[in-house]
Amino acid sequence: MDSVRSAFPAKFAHPRSMPTRFLPAIHTTASSYKNPFPNRPLPQSYSLPWMPSTYYKTAAIKPTLAAFAKSSQGITAGEKLPSLSTSTTVFTRYTPEDWYKSNGTNCRESEASQKNAERLRAHTSRLIDDKYRQTKKMQVESTRNLGVRANDIAFWKSELRHELDEVIGETNALTDVKTRLERALAESEAPLQVAQECLLHREKRMGIDLVRDNVEEQLLTEVDVIRSCREKMQQFLDKAKAQILSNRAAQHKLEKDLANKQVAHRIDDRCHHLMNTSHGISYYRGVEQVDATISVPESWAKFTNDNILRSQSQRAASAKLRGDIENLLPVTASEMWRQFNTVNVAFTKRIAETTDAKRKIQTHLAKTLQEIFRMERNIEAIQKAIRDQGPPLKVAQTRLDERTRRPNMELCRDTAQLRLVNEVRDIDETVQTLQQQLRDSEDALQMLVRAKAVLQHDLAVKANSLFIDQEKCMGMRKTFSSTARLLAPI
Repeated sequence: MDSVRSAFPAKFAHPRSMPTRFLPAIHTTASSYKNPFPNRPLPQSYSLPWMPSTYYKTAAIKPTLAAFAKSSQGITAGEKLPSLSTSTTVFTRYTPEDWYKSNGTNCRESEASQKNAERLRAHTSRLIDDKYRQTKKMQVESTRNLGVRANDIAFWKSELRHELDEVIGETNALTDVKTRLERALAESEAPLQVAQECLLHREKRMGIDLVRDNVEEQLLTEVDVIRSCREKMQQFLDKAKAQILSNRAAQHKLEKDLANKQVAHRIDDRCHHLMNTSHGISYYRGVEQVDATISVPESWAKFTNDNILRSQSQRAASAKLRGDIENLLPVTASEMWRQFNTVNVAFTKRIAETTDAKRKIQTHLAKTLQEIFRMERNIEAIQKAIRDQGPPLKVAQTRLDERTRRPNMELCRDTAQLRLVNEVRDIDETVQTLQQQLRDSEDALQMLVRAKAVLQHDLAVKANSLFIDQEKCMGMRKTFSSTARLLAPI
């Protein structure tokens, strides 16, 4: 029996882990306290479901009952121990000390549980108050941050609106100046056409009259001046168009940023005025884990500040370009007017020179005709000399050809052979020299004939040249009516 009792404490080495499953509660043992050995078994709710099986298994251990089994061999049925149902006093589960100790343990554990629960309730109350204050503080801080954020957005909105108005005004002013520049560029087309037509008419001059004289130089200079002025105006026009596009790009960025600021301000202002009792609030599980942000306050402010700085830079460039265009218009008009007068003076001088040159052409023509006659006789003499070299060349080449038919060792390179070879070479050189001289003479004759044609042609075309310069060119250059329109405002 002692061995049976000593086996049970090892089964309950940690009774605190499950106190309600060790023994029934105190209030359930009121009746059994008076009767330490009740005749009926404990209800299922008052005892552990595994206690009977544990008991029976412990009582049925073979090593524990082995000695009894051996000693009982040879004993009759009447002399054996009574059955288990009649031996409750022999095989008891616990001792009274265990029973009292269990009750005391349960009471102490219940008291500890109560104190632990009281401490937990007090801690929970403090925790609830602390968390409420913490949540309230965080909500107030978030509300204040939202208010500060809304004020920051409102500030940048006002800055964006101001800069947007400024850049729109500058763009409109630059557009007006660009229109004036386009009109001046169109008006400069007429003087350019007049100068080009004068050059085209003067190209109809023939012979020596097609000279690159001062008139042509001044006309070309006038064309270059007008083209230069037009190129400047076109460059500034292209710059103005590009600047307008840049202004509008900056304006677009400002408008887009302003629209985003308005949406953000509306959202943050609504968030700023949300309260615990506001309508429309709800749970959004996991929203705090979604990080959809793409900027930080520094980069956010820098983005808008960069847009404003970019717009201001474009506005300053636009204002400078507008001033340059305002200065360009009178400068280009003055340059074209000054060159226009210079060309007219050159035309007057050239008409006088053409009239004087007409009287000198006949003298030069007579000398040219005389020289042509002499050169023709010289060419005839050269041709006769070339013909005279033919028979000697034939004789020398025939001799050489005949000597090639000598047999065997008779093909000797003797003095006669060498002399014949030199003779042929000398005659060839003489003929080549005479032919070169003939070509030079013919070239000279051609030059004389060409000079004669030019002089004869000049006598016929001087009147035409004077007609071109006096009637056609100067007739178109009587006025320069586009000067006023170059500087006219819109």
